[in-house]
Amino acid sequence: MSIGNSPEDDRPSIGRVLQQTRIAAGLTVEEVSGSTRVRIPIVHAIEEDDFSRCGGDVYARGHIRTLARAVGIDPDPLVAQYDDEHGGRPVPTPAAPLFEAERIRSEPRRPNWTAAMVAAIVVVVGFVGFTLFSSEDERPSTAQVAEGSTADKTTPKPTTTKPSDPKPVPSESAIAAAPRDKVTVKLSAVQGKSWISAKDHNGRLLFDGLLLQGQSKTFQDKERIDLVLGDAGAIELFVNGKKVQDRFEPGQVERLSYTKGDPEAG
Repeated sequence: MSIGNSPEDDRPSIGRVLQQTRIAAGLTVEEVSGSTRVRIPIVHAIEEDDFSRCGGDVYARGHIRTLARAVGIDPDPLVAQYDDEHGGRPVPTPAAPLFEAERIRSEPRRPNWTAAMVAAIVVVVGFVGFTLFSSEDERPSTAQVAEGSTADKTTPKPTTTKPSDPKPVPSESAIAAAPRDKVTVKLSAVQGKSWISAKDHNGRLLFDGLLLQGQSKTFQDKERIDLVLGDAGAIELFVNGKKVQDRFEPGQVERLSYTKGDPEAG
């Protein structure tokens, strides 16, 4: 009689899941390393299920979470699989016995009646002084009455204020306006988060990382901006002051280039 493998034995390895998801997202190891700050040799080692270069279980779990978020998957199942395959999480250190705490506890101190009596006397004296001071403040002075009568005889002159002109509300085209002698690209994550990369015409990296939902980034160059969008369906584009109307599918990876003038996808 043969015993079949359990469902956990049929699971793909952690490294294989991360590698296949990264390839499906159209990302290279260098791009993932740049967005997560995890060094390239460690990314290669984790994708080959070699966690010895992570520096311990705590760092291995952290690298797994970081790489999973970078390629767009839930890290919790992979961390749980790592714990199953590496002996689980460390057991917390038990608390010291109760009798140890009670043994070192000092005996209760006796109340200091002298200090209590002094404090009570200070409170009584302070209350009496506050009552006398408050009663003197409530008496109206002749100087205040005189000043009040003089003020009543003076009639303030009405002042006329010219209503200010209402400020015009900036339109969407005014907000997205950009100089004509440069190429300006604005990216906003409106449908979720997305990994993005932006370079100028010389190939210099302007940004490489995750753009969370609700965040925006703006890039300028005198000739060209090159973009890589990990999830183009989550991004809204404004190029040279004009909204790009291309409708990208969710999860679609796009490589785009824009120059001065009317926006055209490269």
